[in-house]
Amino acid sequence: MTETSSETTGAPAAPLVTRSHQRGITTLTLNSPHNRNALSARLVAELHRGLADAAADDGTRAVVLTHMGGTFCAGADLSEATSGTAKDGPLGLARLLRAIVELPRPVVARVTGHVRAGGLGLLGACDISVAGPEATFAFTEARLGLAPAVISMPLLPRLDPRAAGRYYLTGEKFGAAEAARIGLVTLAADDVDAGLDPVLEGLRKGSPQGLAESKKLVTAEVLRTFDRDTDALAEQSARLFGSAEAHEGMTAFLERRAPAWVR
Repeated sequence: MTETSSETTGAPAAPLVTRSHQRGITTLTLNSPHNRNALSARLVAELHRGLADAAADDGTRAVVLTHMGGTFCAGADLSEATSGTAKDGPLGLARLLRAIVELPRPVVARVTGHVRAGGLGLLGACDISVAGPEATFAFTEARLGLAPAVISMPLLPRLDPRAAGRYYLTGEKFGAAEAARIGLVTLAADDVDAGLDPVLEGLRKGSPQGLAESKKLVTAEVLRTFDRDTDALAEQSARLFGSAEAHEGMTAFLERRAPAWVR
């Protein structure tokens, strides 16, 4: 990944998304554990670049998206959201999710930690996902005065509707086996890498054209959802993020206290 300069020291800043390549598989690793790999403007921009580089690489058959630290992705960077420094906000997230769905290479999520809120949108956008026994999942938006608006575009076409209704509303935490049951992930595995091995070997045998065209077939409905709903759901999300209730919810979360509506 291209490194950016530190404003405070002038030295190159460590990349928030690192890249490696082995036998046809490009791995993009979210490397911002200090904020639980939150979707900051910088991380989103670096992930866009990593995806574009992988798409342009004739030697890449598939992309693995994984993480450093105990959290795959915590969703929106609430420090940016509450300070007003988020650049593209919900529309930027929609563009990132669509970039994953439209990428002409299959994208495979390797999850060994926690996934919350917008991070679940990354899983929904990936073609295949394998989660380990330490992985946990929760749609926490309603507890913050928000809603899983933008991430619904890749998720709702793939999730069990009754499960979506439950977990969207309650914010309950659930594990990898339940995530696989409801369609959030492809496979729950005691050993994530052992679970990934046959998947990656299969992808290595695919031709670039065969993989790209096959992916178009299984993502067609998701892309129609993006075409239809992006503007409305990005507007809804931006309105909620700008509300007084959401500001209280996000501030309470950052301050580790209960929001005003909890009795």
